[in-house]
This record gives sequence, structure tokens and C-alpha cells, in this order.
Amino acid sequence: MAGLWVGEAALVTAGRRGRRWPQPLLRSAALWTLKHVPHYSRQHLVVSRSLCSVGYDSNEKTFDKILVANRGEIACRVIKTCKKMGIKTVAIHSDVDASSVHVKMADEAVCVGPAPTSKSYLNMDAIMEAIKKTGAQAVHPGYGFLSENKEFAKCLAAADVIFIGPDTHAIQAMGDKIESKLLAKNAKVNTIPGFDGVVKDADEAVRIAREIGYPVMIKASAGGGGKGMRIAWDDEETRDGFRFSSQEAASSFGDDRLLIEKFIDNPRHIEVQVLGDKHGNALWLNERECSIQRRNQKVVEEAPSLFLDSETRRAMGEQAVALAKAVNYSSAGTVEFLVDSKKNFYFLEMNTRLQVEHPVTECITGLDLVQEMIRVAKGYPLRHKQADIPINGWAVECRVYAEDPYKSFGLPSIGRLSQYQEPLHLPGVRVDSGIQPGSDISIYYDPMISKLITYGSDRREALKRMEDALDNYVIRGVTHNIALLREVIINSRFVKGDINTKFLSDVYPDGFKGHQLTENERNQLLAIASSLFVASQLRAHHFQEDENSRVPIVKPQVANWELSVKLHDEVYTVVASISGPTFSVEVDESKLNVTGAWNLASPLLSVNVDGTQRMIQCLSREAGGNMSIQFLGTVGANAEELGHNIRSHIFSPVNTSVADPQYKVHILTKLAAELNKFMLEKAAEDTSSILRSPMPGMVVAVSVKPGDLVAEGQEICVIEAMKMQNSMTAGKTGKVKSVHCKAGDTVGEGDLLVELE
Repeated sequence: MAGLWVGEAALVTAGRRGRRWPQPLLRSAALWTLKHVPHYSRQHLVVSRSLCSVGYDSNEKTFDKILVANRGEIACRVIKTCKKMGIKTVAIHSDVDASSVHVKMADEAVCVGPAPTSKSYLNMDAIMEAIKKTGAQAVHPGYGFLSENKEFAKCLAAADVIFIGPDTHAIQAMGDKIESKLLAKNAKVNTIPGFDGVVKDADEAVRIAREIGYPVMIKASAGGGGKGMRIAWDDEETRDGFRFSSQEAASSFGDDRLLIEKFIDNPRHIEVQVLGDKHGNALWLNERECSIQRRNQKVVEEAPSLFLDSETRRAMGEQAVALAKAVNYSSAGTVEFLVDSKKNFYFLEMNTRLQVEHPVTECITGLDLVQEMIRVAKGYPLRHKQADIPINGWAVECRVYAEDPYKSFGLPSIGRLSQYQEPLHLPGVRVDSGIQPGSDISIYYDPMISKLITYGSDRREALKRMEDALDNYVIRGVTHNIALLREVIINSRFVKGDINTKFLSDVYPDGFKGHQLTENERNQLLAIASSLFVASQLRAHHFQEDENSRVPIVKPQVANWELSVKLHDEVYTVVASISGPTFSVEVDESKLNVTGAWNLASPLLSVNVDGTQRMIQCLSREAGGNMSIQFLGTVGANAEELGHNIRSHIFSPVNTSVADPQYKVHILTKLAAELNKFMLEKAAEDTSSILRSPMPGMVVAVSVKPGDLVAEGQEICVIEAMKMQNSMTAGKTGKVKSVHCKAGDTVGEGDLLVELE
């Protein structure tokens, strides 16, 4: 099948493991990812994943050199296809991205400005200069940034450079949500009731919302990705939504126009991948289920959808193709629909670019969408008919973000990746990333770490592989959302396919608090933690042994270790003994046998607890007895971090629900625990009158000054993080004592913003 990519790890024989991979994986799992090469010098960096191409015609000439006008994982993704096709690549980068993976992967690299996107990745003049300097014949925009900017496409056309995407007419028509909705109606595509013009101001927004009937969706006419989008349930929320949406739209897309339409409550978000050429041909490449979202941004995607039957799938696909043909669409694009419980579907928007979640479509069809985009841009006709497009197996994608899932299901986190290891040793796993150990996650760009994709012969296998992949993913140095992702894919509602776009808020109405342990899981955790503690103590004794020591060291002979283990404010008495690699642990009147290799230097520890295999990560062990363990996906988090489980984009210094710390184990010997009772504990900070930033970002506006009286719920300031604006509100009525920030300031997580008397 054309466009089929198979990673080196997915060759028929799986190397040192000596096993054969499932044939469905070899047939349709496109672009399977391998480990990063160990050295990243430009001379030695080929492609960070060795790829084997099947079906590429080397005699089919396209371009000699392509400039990739993007960064991160999508830039790496495009570069991989170009290398497979024998095309040289040019990377652009900001000054802070000079050492990024996509820069090292490309044949050439050009700096286009400083860190802010407006001065670098959105700087058309600098990018056009880079094209001229390098002699690139074509530009692939990836997604985001300039990928749906018609002015950029016009500039390229004027310079006789090919834009790898649709023509400017299609970008204009489909990129503008107002015009695209009118075109969809004319093409007989089902549309959502709403106002088909541009909303001028907040007063008009309120009037239109009342006419349509609450709830309504306020969203940017240009762009996508959940930015510039708000749901309003009343007049006040409509006014606030208009303000925030227009500001986000202007910041993200340079276009603050908004539209308003009826919000369909509890819908599914299902999209159809389309592919067209310049010869009037267009195909639909099946659907993607994208209903698991937070703040209108997708978190988990899969293909195909468990909800659709063949008749509905065909109807959606045919309407998507009809819309594409209405604008002579010639590239890869995505038509998004909202689908209600009765399988009625309504056109939402069309993204005239490669979609973030395109890998799941590649997995079940065997097509390389980037390769198809390049072929179409060169003028070649599509090589397939609609009847040729299969659904082979099942694919699931999780977006791994540097985010704190305990804060509104994910607020951005920044930092440097001190340790990073992708789960590529597992079967059926693909990782699309653009980072490496030492990479920085900054406030300037999207906090995505990677896209983790698993493939199986059916949904059950794909989900099980995803569960294993998440357990085997090592990310240190930044807070991440793996705990949330793992809980979603094992949730009974998700497994049954009972999902909608409100899934997260429905399942976790009080906010996400990590995995809730059963009694058996709790005992397993206590047994594993006790075994780790004893293993570390024994290793310390081993290092103390020295035959040449002047002072002889008496090696303690301990048959049974009596331990005091604290978990969730409960103290458990545990007795552990060891026989070879197996610990016998007595806890809560139960006896468990824990077996493992006990390589304490490894970031991953595979242990067997009475026949149940568990993959854990010991994140830290302190001399004072604190031990942080990642178990069943959940990572230890302190109470302050867990205290922000509140509504999206609304933050308050008080009245937040504080959950118990997850898997923060305190473990000591029985004697040490008795002595520890005499140690003083640090008093917790009184947060009732202070407002701290729950995330890193930039202060957009400050609405109060010292001496002002504020009411509960009143806006204090607005913080922008990764182009999303967040309103910080007062949690109680009071008088402002001091203000510690001003508009334009960059703040870190936990920084003090405002104090009340």
C-alpha cells in the first residue's frame, strides 16, 4: 500500500526480543517511531527514527528542497517524510529554539527572530527571506502558526514558491467560519443554527445570543484549536466571552472577528479526514473520534469511532467531500462535525491544514498524509479511489502535555526535561515528538510534549497498549498529564464508548484527583514502597562494606524489617522480609510477595505482586522518609497543587477543594517513626487572603489597586498562558492590601499576585 511506513522496531523480526510483530501492524501502522539517536550533532543526526518505506516511487519527482514553517513535533514529522522522499529540508527557528530537535534534523536551518511567535514563527517577512536565502521551492506550514493564513499563501505564490496546502480561495472560504458555514449550507451540508454574520460588540453579542437562545458558543471566525472560543449560558457570560474570545483571537490569529451559534449540549466531536487533488478528485479517509476535550481542546483521539455505523460514516464522508469539492479543495483537510445522541450530525468547521491527530488516520489506512500533500502540491493526481480506503485495526492518540491535570484538567507547566524516555520498546507504539532530554518547555509555545499513539487489531488491544505505554513513559523535570490520560482510557464509560465533549467535567465534577485506590491496590502500593525502602537500605549497607576500612563495620543482620508507612494520613505497620529477588510483605493482615530486578538506578521498575505485573516509577527517595512513586499512572502531588480543582479559567485564592496527596508515601523504620513524633512540622501557609498564580504566564491586565474594595467573584487580573487567557477572581469580599504584578509582567507558578487585608 502506498505511503506505508514501518519503523525499524516494527520489522518482521523485532531484534533482540526475537519475536514477530502482528501482520496488521506491518500493513497499516504508518510512521512507527524509534528511539532518538544518541548524538545530536548536525553531522551525525540523520532521522531520529529509522524508517522503512513501502510504496514510494523514487522516479516520481516532486521538490528538491522544502522549507518547514513550523517547530516541534510537527516540523519533525514533516522532515521525516521529506527524508523518505529524498527531499532536502530547511528548518526555521526562533533564537530560543536554536538547539531544538527539528533544527538538527533538517539539512539547513535559519533563525527568523526572537522567542515571541509574532516576531519569529509568524514573521512572514523573515520567513520569506529564509526561503529566498535557501532556495526552497516549496513550504510546508504544518499546523497552527501560518498554516491557514491566506496572506502567507499569497506571498509564496507571488514569489513562485509552492504552498503545500490548498489554494488561497479554499483557505479564505474554509478558514473563515462565517463564510464556510454559508458554503456548507449551499453544498447541502448539515449546519448548526446560529448568526451567520460578524458580531460587532458585546451588546450585539448579547442580543444575538438571546435571539438564538442560551446556551451559545462564541468563537473566533479565523483559526481553531480551541482558542478564541467560549460557551455562554447567560448575558454576563456572553459579555465576558466576547471580550476574552476577541482578545485570544487577535493574539493567536491576528483576526478578532467572532461569530455566535447555538451550543449543542452533550455532543460528540467527530471529524472526517479529506484528501483532494488539483484534478477534481476528493476522498474521505474515514473519521476520528475527538470528544475527550478540555477547554475545547482535544486530549484523546481515536480512529475509527465506536459510535458510527457504516451508513452514518458514509453520509458524513460524502458531505465532507461535497464541501471540499465546493471550494476545489486540493490537499489534506479535516471537516469537523458535532454529532448528537441520535446520530444527527452538524458541520462545525473545516481545518485547511494537516490536523494534530492525523497519525490515527495514517494507522488505520496505511497512508502517509504528508507524502500525499507533497504529491498533490506538485500536481500529481490521487493514487487511490474511495473503495481503496480501508479501516484496518484501531488507533488511539493521547496528547501528552506539560500540564498539571489537577488544575482545571491541565494548566501549563514549564521547565527543563531532566530525563526523558519514550516507550518505544513496546509493540504497536508510535511517538511523534520534537524534544529530547534537556529540552525546555517555555511559556512562548504550546506545552505539548508529544503525541503518543498506539495501534491494535481492535479497540481493546489499542487501549491496552496505550495503558502500558503510559506506564512506561518517563518524563522528569516538568509536570505532565499522564495521570489524567491513563484514567480516561481505563474509565468504564470511555471503554464502553459512552462519551461526549463534557466527559471530563461529568466524570470528575469536583476536578481530577488522580487514580482512586481500591483496597487491593492500596496494599500493593504499600508492599511495593516497603520493598523499595528495604532494597535501598540493603544497597546502602552494601556500599558501606570495605575490607580495608580502619574501623570495622558491623553488617546488621535483619531477618524482618518492621516499618511504619504513612499514606493518605493513615499509618500502616508493615513487616517485610527478603528471599532473593522476592520480598514477603505483611500489611493490613494481608501477605503479599513482591518480585523484581530492583535496579534502583533505572527510571522504570517492573515488579510482580502476587502474579500481577506492575510498572512503577520511583520519582524520589529522601533520607527523611518521603518517597514519591508513580503508580497506575498517578504521580505524587502536594495538597497545594491539588487545591485548584475548579472551573476552567476561573481561579480563586480561597474555597478550593483540596484533595489528599496522591501516593506521597512516608516510610520509616519502626524506631525512626517513634523518634519522628518529636520533630516539629512546618506550618501551612494561610492562603485565605492571598492570590497566587496557578500557572506560569504573562499578566495581561490588572483590575485592582491597593485600597480597592473587591467582592467575591470579582476579576482581579488576567493571565495569558500559551495564548489562553485566564481570569483570576477574588474568593472573598475584602480590601486590597497590595498588588505585586502589573500588565506585561511574566509570572511563574506560585508567584504572589495580590494580597487582601
